[in-house]
Amino acid sequence: MAERSTLLIADLHLSPDRPDITQAFLHFLAGRAREADALYILGDLFEVWIGDDNPEPLLQQVATAIRQLSDQGVPVYFCHGNRDFLLKQSYARRAGMQLLAPHTVVDFYNTPTLLMHGDSLCTLDLGYQKFRRWWDQPWWQWLILHTPLWYRQHLGRKARRVSASDKMAKSSMIMDVTPDEVPKIMDLYQVRHLIHGHTHRPAVHELKLPDGQSAWRYVLGDWYSQSAYLEVRPTGWQLHFTALPSATTLD
Repeated sequence: MAERSTLLIADLHLSPDRPDITQAFLHFLAGRAREADALYILGDLFEVWIGDDNPEPLLQQVATAIRQLSDQGVPVYFCHGNRDFLLKQSYARRAGMQLLAPHTVVDFYNTPTLLMHGDSLCTLDLGYQKFRRWWDQPWWQWLILHTPLWYRQHLGRKARRVSASDKMAKSSMIMDVTPDEVPKIMDLYQVRHLIHGHTHRPAVHELKLPDGQSAWRYVLGDWYSQSAYLEVRPTGWQLHFTALPSATTLD
């Protein structure tokens, strides 16, 4: 009998412009994911999210595939990222996903673990953190989601351009997590394991908590040139990567 496992992914940035990523994700859902106890998606599943009412066919295609996995008995959990923070219960129900709080502690085989997208850890990026505090307000989200669809589509295109420009202008240190923030948040939630995405820098980091205990931070990989997931098993945790059939790099 195969050992039990839970899978975690993040930063797929699905969009009509990258059908190769979509196909890799659908293959993952129909294959490896069906063997898991659960699947956790830690944000930025989509490149941009302008509302659950977006008629883009890709959204329904993905919802159907995730729903099929859920209907097979594999629960799917979703934590919002900075690209899809406007995803609401309507789409989650269509996809058979359960929405998580921004910071959620889950017991993985007797190992309490903090899950998050990871953008809140990048505190040196002051401009982004200011914007994040703004769009995290329920009244602001309500206001945006009640504007016409064409206007939200315009905002989505603009957001992608601004994001690409910011990445070129900002240093890599600013866009990575602030090292001092990691032990603080782990101490706050009383955990020794943290899993997040956002930075697109997959790795396993060992650190010390304020009380001197060793702790581990697992960073999930993006799907721009590979499929990437973390496999959590009772006997060990491992990052997995598989190159996309025809990988290209996003602008």
